[in-house]
Amino acid sequence: MAHKRGKKYQDAFKQVDQDKFYALEEAVDLVKKIDFAKFDATIEIAFKLNVDTKQADQQLRGAVVLPNGTGKDQTVVVFAKGDKAKEAQEAGADFVGDDDLVAKIQDGWLDFDVAIATPDMMAQVGRLGRVLGPKA
Repeated sequence: MAHKRGKKYQDAFKQVDQDKFYALEEAVDLVKKIDFAKFDATIEIAFKLNVDTKQADQQLRGAVVLPNGTGKDQTVVVFAKGDKAKEAQEAGADFVGDDDLVAKIQDGWLDFDVAIATPDMMAQVGRLGRVLGPKA
């Protein structure tokens, strides 16, 4: 049973050649051209990589930094002492602390997105595993 689609969708659909493979830049330009949504739409992209993920040497890991970010700010907490704490503050961390920050989180404060710890703080931060584990 065929689904009925709106006129704007049908007009956009007619502008896409179903038998053509588009280069990335061309595809993005086409998507922008045929966009008819009255809100900020998202684009999903899928890659066929022809890798066998069961093979150890074909595992795929990576991260991509988007040029304009994801659209939302991340709150960063850094567990550090001394000069490293100063460094983290200068680098733009939202909250920097050592034992006081550990105690605050043990009391239930979880109003942050990312937590980073310097190696010398790992003994104290390790105690937060039960609190931070479910958040991950």
